[in-house]
Amino acid sequence: MGKGCISVTKYFLFLFNLLFFILGALILGFGLWVLFDNKSFIAVLQESSETVKVASYILIGVGSLTMAMGFFGCLGAIYEIRCLLGLYFTCLLLILIAQVTAGVLIYFQRDRLTHEMSTIVMQMIINYNSTRTTEHPWDYVQRTIKCCGLAGPGNWSENLVIKNSTQYLYPCSCRNDSLPGGDVKPAGLCESMSSELPVYEMGCKTSVEIWLQENCGIILGICVAVAVVELLGMILSMCLCKSVGQEDYSKVPKY
Repeated sequence: MGKGCISVTKYFLFLFNLLFFILGALILGFGLWVLFDNKSFIAVLQESSETVKVASYILIGVGSLTMAMGFFGCLGAIYEIRCLLGLYFTCLLLILIAQVTAGVLIYFQRDRLTHEMSTIVMQMIINYNSTRTTEHPWDYVQRTIKCCGLAGPGNWSENLVIKNSTQYLYPCSCRNDSLPGGDVKPAGLCESMSSELPVYEMGCKTSVEIWLQENCGIILGICVAVAVVELLGMILSMCLCKSVGQEDYSKVPKY
């Protein structure tokens, strides 16, 4: 391989790994947020679900490994250190295997995860009183997706406040703007003048399933694109590793 081709491969691989380092930092930050956040809907899920806690640890591990991989890849590409390029290849291979394993586990555990998440959401609906900040993100979900309850607005009849009230109460975030009625609050419980509640009829579970079906192609495309990029990084690292000579540790910067 000519020197010009080696240089192009080297700097392309450097930019490629710089992006991986930034991506790793984002994944690590998201994992830490999921683990330590106590003011959003994630906190409700984390307290009730071991799966969410395990997922946060996996995100932290993958983010840390991705950052390390990006660092080793950048250093190995710029200074043409074969051992670092080999270490980069190994890290990238481990991440690819971890992604495939996670996808397989999610696929085969999807029924259990769905049941677990449904249980958590129903418990939050039953105990909803609009005073806890962890309930506000669920209001945001209902307003944004334009849905009400888990399977439908009937789930809210199990709410302790609504069940024990003599008024026609419903969650304000379920308010269907296309139906007549007065102004409502973005969160909390609102009062209706009749038993015909002006709320969305579709449950959030159905809305999410419809969204996934409509965007399934995009999601799969992103997953395939990420896998192709990772394979490209592995190929470039091996090409550069074979092109350079034996390790010259004098190229490593001294601090």
